[in-house]
Amino acid sequence: MFFDHTKIFVKAGDGGNGSMHFRREKFAPNGGPDGGDGGRGGSVYFEATNQLNTLIDYRYKQNFSAESGESGMRQKMHGAKGNDVILKVPCGTIIRNAETAELIADLVEPGQQVMVARGGRGGLGNVHFATSTHQAPREAQKGEPGEEHWITLELRLIADVGLVGYPNAGKSTLLSVVTAARPKIADYPFTTLVPNLGVVEVGHARQGDGFDFVLADIPGLIEGAAQGIGLGHEFLRHVKRTRLLIHMLDGSLVEERDPWEDFAKINQELRDYDEQLAARPQIVVLNKIDLPEAQERWPALKAQAEAAGYPVFAISAATHQGTQELMQFAGDRLREIKREEEELAAAQVLSLENAPVLRPQPDDAFSVIKDEGVYVVRGKRVERAVSMTDTESEEGMDRLERTLEKMGVTKALEIAGVQVGDVVRFGKVELFWGE
Repeated sequence: MFFDHTKIFVKAGDGGNGSMHFRREKFAPNGGPDGGDGGRGGSVYFEATNQLNTLIDYRYKQNFSAESGESGMRQKMHGAKGNDVILKVPCGTIIRNAETAELIADLVEPGQQVMVARGGRGGLGNVHFATSTHQAPREAQKGEPGEEHWITLELRLIADVGLVGYPNAGKSTLLSVVTAARPKIADYPFTTLVPNLGVVEVGHARQGDGFDFVLADIPGLIEGAAQGIGLGHEFLRHVKRTRLLIHMLDGSLVEERDPWEDFAKINQELRDYDEQLAARPQIVVLNKIDLPEAQERWPALKAQAEAAGYPVFAISAATHQGTQELMQFAGDRLREIKREEEELAAAQVLSLENAPVLRPQPDDAFSVIKDEGVYVVRGKRVERAVSMTDTESEEGMDRLERTLEKMGVTKALEIAGVQVGDVVRFGKVELFWGE
């Protein structure tokens, strides 16, 4: 089964709690604090691999969690780090934040990795809070919660050239002729229900001028595909990575359709789905030229395509007529496109030399808003400080109060109108102001 998009939940491991422990040995009854730090929680990664070609592994399991870190122990012993989770996905997988649709990564090369949820930091043991005037701190940090997100995965096939056209135009037959792929072929529409890939070899490898490229047979599109009619939305995404399109047209008179009208309708569907798709270089191909009716249509179609600026070929996939010439032309055109892309990339690198430098927002930045009577404080550092504070510890709460004051959070809340007893939310933690 070809499964090319899904939504999953990932949760990194929480950091282990710091230990609040004091040495109580026979000859050191008041040995002072020796609580160790908690271990960092495991993180969640995605890694691209060539061993998979669908996302079927994520159809029946959508929740993945990394291991939490262990708590610190006496004698300043640190807790163990939680194990990471590495999720394998096919090359060509796009990873986005499900809530914001923000692009996290586009994994195209085998072995590429990206962290999607960072493990929480381990809490500090009470040994870190000892000072010359406070030698027996009864305070230790909680572990930081691990990041968690809903993630969308979308697979887009990595192919250089895509075969598009109406169902039963002969795309699968052409793929089987010019590559080693063996797609299902039958004389009825929608024979192809999943994209098929094959490698085309052109030129002469022994003479040093050989060249190969990946050819994808995209299942037949129909009118309304961009709106999800038929198999449209399921497979239009796979056209987006291709550099060149071979637009197959049916030269037979089975359904009394005009091939050029079919060409215009499919291009409109590509345009409706993504403006850039319709602008992709295309080669117009009239298939089934071995039939008399196709031969009658060829002169008019050839004139229309050339007038519109498209290279045009007449082939018969069934009898192999013209297929090698078509593949040779496609290979040559593809090499031209790649050279143009390299030149454009080089020009963009030069233009970036004078581009403005974008600096990330500092960790201690925060915002305060009032939402339905609750004051909500958002900010990476302040949320971490609150989540790692043991709210049952008086010393810990005193330290948090000083931290919030130093960061300017206290003043910001007072300006926003906070009163004693109001609820203030820091991430997932809610406190009563003045508590």
